[in-house]
Amino acid sequence: MSILVLGGAGYIGSHTALELVRAGESVVVADNLATGHIQAVPEGAKFYKGDLHDKSFLDSIFENEQIDAVIHFAAYSLVGESVTNPLKYYDNNLCGTKVLLSSMVEHKIDKIVFSSTAATYGEPENIPILETDRTLPTNPYGETKLAMEKMFYWTANAHGMRYVSLRYFNACGADKSGNIGEAHDPESHLIPLILQVPNGKRGSISIFGTDYDTPDGTCIRDYIHVTDLAQAHILAVQYLRNGNKSDIFNLGNGVGYSVREVIETARKVTGHPIPAVETEKRAGDPARLVASSEKARKVLGWDPKHASLEEIIADAWNWHKTHPNGFEE
Repeated sequence: MSILVLGGAGYIGSHTALELVRAGESVVVADNLATGHIQAVPEGAKFYKGDLHDKSFLDSIFENEQIDAVIHFAAYSLVGESVTNPLKYYDNNLCGTKVLLSSMVEHKIDKIVFSSTAATYGEPENIPILETDRTLPTNPYGETKLAMEKMFYWTANAHGMRYVSLRYFNACGADKSGNIGEAHDPESHLIPLILQVPNGKRGSISIFGTDYDTPDGTCIRDYIHVTDLAQAHILAVQYLRNGNKSDIFNLGNGVGYSVREVIETARKVTGHPIPAVETEKRAGDPARLVASSEKARKVLGWDPKHASLEEIIADAWNWHKTHPNGFEE
């Protein structure tokens, strides 16, 4: 039986597909390559190019491959863009997922692991965030991911499907090999943006907001190595294969780092001064997002191996310094 990785040419999807191949799984990757890269699809995985909205495309995969479970990464994920173009996010994240679930129900595929986000919580009531905390997203990205979770819940309820939703925030780092890593265009994530400075791609890094209610005034986030995230998705598939019930898990290190701390660590790792420019806050950015992952550790047996910020940035730098233009030659 095979695992279908939707969005498996993207950043987290490709790292998960690679870890699945390394674990000896049969892997099928489907991606429309709108933001993914064919070069990121691991050797040993079977690749299909097509779109989530295209039911006949999904049907053909389920008819031609023996798919046991689906891991769903095929969603848009830029907070700022979701605020300025919310309909793009509703169309892809919700309408696309509806087509996927219709095809899965039809072909009796009953297990799905979903890449969700800590943005479902919005401005958190508690730190660290627990799975039982209130969900009140502050942007359309978080809103659509929360709606996707509810779509899984009701579809599972009606059709005997089981799902695991993994809520995490800042995926970062790169595979130790340095062969795959983060490559978005345009780039919006903090660590790759910072590393563009020592790579000669930009003169400075912007700090959006310096008067948040945090020790140094800048936003605090929970950074998780992409390889640790990949392992959590594999454990979630195994959890469902073992017959367990649908559930939601946070994935985090339980430790938050401020924007200033991340910049300072990058200076240390790269040996570059990395000038920083303070600027206005962005709409929809909560001050702190740090997740408790006690439940994932206890229930899934998840044990992050690459939790130090220095290691995360060192692995990211190992990729970016040898691939300054991402996957482009």
